[in-house]
Amino acid sequence: MKIYTKETLIEALINIRDLGFVQNARHGNHGGIGNTLEELLGIEENNLPMPNAAEWELKTQRLNTKSLTTLFHLEPSPQALKFVPSILLLKYGWRHQQAGLKYPETEMSFRQTINGVTPSDRGFKIVISESEKKILVNFNYQLVSIKHLAWLKSVENRIGLGELNPQPYWGFADLAAKAGTKLHNCFYVQAKVKKENGIEFYHYQKIFKLSRFSFDGFLKGLDEGFVLVDFDARTGHNHGTKFRLRQNRLVDLYENSEEI
Repeated sequence: MKIYTKETLIEALINIRDLGFVQNARHGNHGGIGNTLEELLGIEENNLPMPNAAEWELKTQRLNTKSLTTLFHLEPSPQALKFVPSILLLKYGWRHQQAGLKYPETEMSFRQTINGVTPSDRGFKIVISESEKKILVNFNYQLVSIKHLAWLKSVENRIGLGELNPQPYWGFADLAAKAGTKLHNCFYVQAKVKKENGIEFYHYQKIFKLSRFSFDGFLKGLDEGFVLVDFDARTGHNHGTKFRLRQNRLVDLYENSEEI
């Protein structure tokens, strides 16, 4: 396996950019954009062979897509309560759309993607408390959409319509530690995608060198709504609570960004 320095990796990425469209190396694999770039570089999956490799990662993304990017998983505190399955799902959940079909009749769901700008149609929102150094989940029954009134009545019967008590939260220190571990310095490559005869082709067009993760930038993302919190739990399984990012905003999470 070839060993890269930052300089030789940049040179290799520029050469790949100059190739134009290249065929997906993993037909049918949604992650083919990253796999294909790794194969072109001659490296193993998720293993960047360069000095200080633990401090640098290779991240890829499709251009002109509305899909969210998962940054990391972190359950809210108090973690001992197992808040999502024990409280949000049980007290605020609703009947799963596959209940009685794929899942038992009693299957419940709590799937919400929330941000710090606009409440969800079920009244949930992110609130940043600088004084408490916490990211809190807020519930306001007055902001629930009229289409969910039957669900709201069931919430009233189960737990009432007050604020979440206790409120689930993430401490700044815990978030900074998790994000700082997962969001290493990175080479961030965006590709234009086209499909011919059912096969995807990628043109790796934009290359960024991103360094020094900024927790202030992360908080700004939560406050402005380009960093989001995604709950995805059902009775049979909690798929985990994720912090996710709107497309083309990764550069906003680093102190230094350089387009190659």
